[in-house]
Amino acid sequence: MHSDAGSGTGIDAVIFDWGGTLTAWHDIDFHAESLALAQAVLATPDTSDDHHAFAARLHNAGGVIWGRSRDHQESATIADLFTEAGLDHDPDLLEAYYGFWEPHTLTDPEVAPLFRRLREEGIKVGILSNTIWPRAWHRGYFERDGVLDLIDGDVYTSEIPWTKPSPRAFGAAMEAVGVSDPGRCVYVGDRLFDDVWGAQNAGLRAIHVPHSVIPAEQVGHTEGTPDAVASRLSQIPELLDPWR
Repeated sequence: MHSDAGSGTGIDAVIFDWGGTLTAWHDIDFHAESLALAQAVLATPDTSDDHHAFAARLHNAGGVIWGRSRDHQESATIADLFTEAGLDHDPDLLEAYYGFWEPHTLTDPEVAPLFRRLREEGIKVGILSNTIWPRAWHRGYFERDGVLDLIDGDVYTSEIPWTKPSPRAFGAAMEAVGVSDPGRCVYVGDRLFDDVWGAQNAGLRAIHVPHSVIPAEQVGHTEGTPDAVASRLSQIPELLDPWR
């Protein structure tokens, strides 16, 4: 469904990336991340109980998983990561991994006023995140930071078959917020391949938030040219004005 044409807006929805867009970009120690993840491994007779060895296998498996996302837009879950590493795990033992990431999940203080303003103007607010994490983790972070009730629809690629930049991923996000015309939607993200090129390829406009230092192995085959650039999230309403 479209917004009421009488509302005076030419935009039905603004959909946001999560990490590096609604949160600050942080450089991550991926060895430390893998060691935290390895705490959930269940050792078997076929494996030693060496967390450093587990971490190396999980790190390599992560490269494979994210390579599939980059090159083939195939989604994955945390369980898929362990499967790729050839390791069994207990989901109840992921506390160390969750704790490792939590400091990097804090919502930008400008998000709440931005989301409120968009909704007051009749524009739906959506989330589309490439992630292997479960929905409950992401929604928990939004609830912790007081913005969950300001989101009209959210899609995490861990629960659909595709990742950005697949047009199907953007279509799922549009469906989640209840809109159908990509030409009346805007996507906001920090990556020129997944977010900008992907959104434009799906028919949406794209706003780039250039805060992140994307690792070379995560850069895709094309870098899109954004329709607008926001150095701060609070600038987004002004950037939307020409498209209203």
